[in-house]
Amino acid sequence: MNNSNISFHERFRSEIALLLVTLLWGGTFAIVKESLNDISSMLFIALRFSFAALLLTPFVLKQRKYFNTKSVVAGIILGMLMFFAFAAQTVGLKYTTATKSGFLTGTLVVMVPILQTIIKKTVPSRGSIIGVALVFTGIVFLSSGGDSILTFIDDLGSNFNIGDWLTLVCAFLFALHVVYLDMFSNKYNFWVLLFFQIFISALMGFGASSLFSAVNLEAVRLNLTTYLLFGLVYTSILATLITTALQTKFQKNVTPTKAGIIYSFEPIFAAIIAFFALSEKITNFGLIGCVLIFSGLLISEVYDALKKRNGQ
Repeated sequence: MNNSNISFHERFRSEIALLLVTLLWGGTFAIVKESLNDISSMLFIALRFSFAALLLTPFVLKQRKYFNTKSVVAGIILGMLMFFAFAAQTVGLKYTTATKSGFLTGTLVVMVPILQTIIKKTVPSRGSIIGVALVFTGIVFLSSGGDSILTFIDDLGSNFNIGDWLTLVCAFLFALHVVYLDMFSNKYNFWVLLFFQIFISALMGFGASSLFSAVNLEAVRLNLTTYLLFGLVYTSILATLITTALQTKFQKNVTPTKAGIIYSFEPIFAAIIAFFALSEKITNFGLIGCVLIFSGLLISEVYDALKKRNGQ
């Protein structure tokens, strides 16, 4: 199915669904951060995806007739990209700051249109390119907090460490996931792709947990507290099962570049949630960043609507 053949109503509904995905992601930062006080990071990822896979299994068993080599391989590829992205981001956070991690992860908005052009051989619209530029600028403002933007950029360049490189790898893998999900979800069964993304991430999570422990990178740790149970329930159901299902179902109806722009709303939602839940202040730079990110999405939407109306 070609993205350009989707009706305005269907595309709008799909974009709202992806915004909901981004909202649910935005709520995970504080929850995961607090949960990791009681569990090792790779084991948390493993259990998070395992619970989601278990909940999904009864529904997937009814779809056995759609299982074939090509669809399973596609699901495995998506699952590997998803897991390695999460793992790179998690390990990277051990060596870099949350601010730099947020900014570097946000660079996926620039990577997606480049990868879309290389892999899918389709060039993003002019409106999408303008939107990407505004969103990226907004991420810079949002990441700089209350300090000078030049100070933030100088610090980013002069103190680039292994954690920052890992976070860049994370952004690249997430961008690849966006592009390949767009390609595979138009070809293969929804349930097959959904299950294998989650199942493979769980399987690799347990493998990574054992490997990290064996090489003394991270000891396996589990202290089953009430908050940890809450964190696992929230992330496994809302931030894994539901978000992955919505992505797999609806992302195919928008272009990868537009999806990347929508996913860039995550830091905005995270800041809003932190404002109400944790009483964290949103700085003036942060507000400017939010406006720029929102403007990027709005401009890309208006441009696409005008282009479609004019029959171009």
